[in-house]
Amino acid sequence: QVQLVESGGGLVQAGGSLRLSCVPSGFTVERYAMGWFRQAPGAEREDLTCTSKIDGTNYAESVKGRFTISIDSAKNTVYLQMNNLKPEDSADYYCGTKPSYYCTGYEYDLWGQGTRVTVSS
Repeated sequence: QVQLVESGGGLVQAGGSLRLSCVPSGFTVERYAMGWFRQAPGAEREDLTCTSKIDGTNYAESVKGRFTISIDSAKNTVYLQMNNLKPEDSADYYCGTKPSYYCTGYEYDLWGQGTRVTVSS
């Protein structure tokens, strides 16, 4: 069964850090473009970052310089390191993969159940 499982969310104070993990089943993390997006209650989905071997890595302006996506091929895991967290970063965070080697021009077609991040002020 092909799926993604996120973990690592929790409650953190503003200025703190969290590292989210995403482990796929049924495929390797480097096979396609992979990224993270988030959705807060009542808000639209916000794409945060995507990485692929073909067109590199991009970040949303809202997280650039604070969040870093990385891949550990040996562990078949995608990480999202989040530093200097702000209350407005509170949301459900999802790991996703796109049906392409490219980040740009494609939408996510598989994502996990999400992990909740809450940042207190």
